[in-house]
Amino acid sequence: MKTVVIGLLGVQLDQPRKSRDRWATWRPSVGICQQDDLIVDRFELLVERRYSTLAAQVVTDIETVSPETTVRSHSIALDDPWDFEEVYATLHQFSRDYPFDPENEHYLVHITTGTHVAQICLFLLTESRHLPARLLQSSPPATRTRARNSATTSVEGTYQIVDLDLSRYDQLATRFSQEHDEATSILKRGIETKDEAFNTLIDRIERVSLATQAPILMTGPTGAGKTQLAKRIYELKQSRRQIEGPLVEVNCATIRGEQAMSTLFGHTKGAFTGASAARAGLLKSADGGMLFLDEIGELGLDEQAMLLRAIEEKQFLPVGSDRPTQSNFQLIAGSNRDLVADVAQGLFRDDLLARINLWSFRLPSLAERRSDIDPNIDFELQQYTRTTGDKVTINQEARNKFLAFAIDPATSWKGNFRDLNAAITRMATLADGGRITVELVDEEIVRLRANWRAPSAQQDADQVLTNYLGIDAVDSIDRFERTQLADVIRVCRENKTLSAAGRELFQASRRAKARPNDADRLRKYLARFGLSWADLQ
Repeated sequence: MKTVVIGLLGVQLDQPRKSRDRWATWRPSVGICQQDDLIVDRFELLVERRYSTLAAQVVTDIETVSPETTVRSHSIALDDPWDFEEVYATLHQFSRDYPFDPENEHYLVHITTGTHVAQICLFLLTESRHLPARLLQSSPPATRTRARNSATTSVEGTYQIVDLDLSRYDQLATRFSQEHDEATSILKRGIETKDEAFNTLIDRIERVSLATQAPILMTGPTGAGKTQLAKRIYELKQSRRQIEGPLVEVNCATIRGEQAMSTLFGHTKGAFTGASAARAGLLKSADGGMLFLDEIGELGLDEQAMLLRAIEEKQFLPVGSDRPTQSNFQLIAGSNRDLVADVAQGLFRDDLLARINLWSFRLPSLAERRSDIDPNIDFELQQYTRTTGDKVTINQEARNKFLAFAIDPATSWKGNFRDLNAAITRMATLADGGRITVELVDEEIVRLRANWRAPSAQQDADQVLTNYLGIDAVDSIDRFERTQLADVIRVCRENKTLSAAGRELFQASRRAKARPNDADRLRKYLARFGLSWADLQ
């Protein structure tokens, strides 16, 4: 493959102080073509138009010392070589126009010449692969000596090639991998999650959190962990020194009404009745830091309009003031509502949604992450120990039973991680000797099911059956049979004899029988579930 060097003409370094000294002076563009172990097949020399005379001399000298090198000059126009925007745009256009042929040529970008701005731009274009090349850095010799008795031998210096593909550097790749693992561990609170979709989500949140100060919107059901994740994002950015101010958090559902404006944006003294002193407000308190507005959909339209201005202009008007207050914060918003539907109903501003929806992440419910319940049990037990100082464990039989219940598709986990936290906390608190037993698990399962079901015939039925059969037996009965069996038990409880209960239960079908035996039919039905008339009295 051919080797192609791309570089800027060095208006200082490539021009000797005196023309007769040009062979005794280190000149980067010429010297790079004199290296014994680097054969340059072509040199693409970028030249500002006003330095065409110097460029012609350098081209001639390169062809003299390296006849195998073809030099092609490219005229570029730079009014101000220190204007970053102008230099970058010019070099970017060159990268777009140049006919790269990476199948047959490999490219080196010479970053020794040109202004520091030009060198930075070449680096950025190479790193972004607009220039599909490696970096070439040349240096003068350690001891500068005059070339001896030769009109065509100059000081060549040394060079170094740098490949910006970090995957080629094992130690760097390992280090970045460790930093990535540390970042995701912070976001996952150190829990070794197994759910593949959730891990992918966390990886994306990590990348976005470290790459931008733009608002982030987290949606998902109540209890899915939005508040905890917002805190972890803050900790991550703080650990990377991307944020110095405080984390200010508020649930917007708690500040609806007249106090919302004052709480968020502050007020001046005397702004309204009872305003005996000025108040900074939460947005000002978050200056230089992060503001987490949970349940942002609960804000009124007026507060939404003020918030939009604060996000876009970094300023807002406190209540009662005609002077804007400055505050620069990163916003993380949380919501369990469908904000798009709220916009359609006129409950949420579409311009605010557009502004905070640049990066939107939906946190899955616990029921969608059943494979992560097992490691979260250990995490909740560790949290209990940190909070109370009491170490509590769960025996294997009890753990297996709780997991079987937890991962069952019929288990709703309506409160998500709040329910899991509450369940582990209750069992840990009641654990004698610091050990959670099967009996405690059974008791907790009954409690959770009762909490999740709204008052209904099914809830009552399951409670009745659990009282007589126990939780394991109830779990083995299909749902459509539970209601029927519970109704049979209720009728038996309301009648004094087996025969009377049978007559009530079989009042339609018994008419078709010449000699109905309702008591026997009922006795056999109860026996199917291990029950007798005596059990129900």
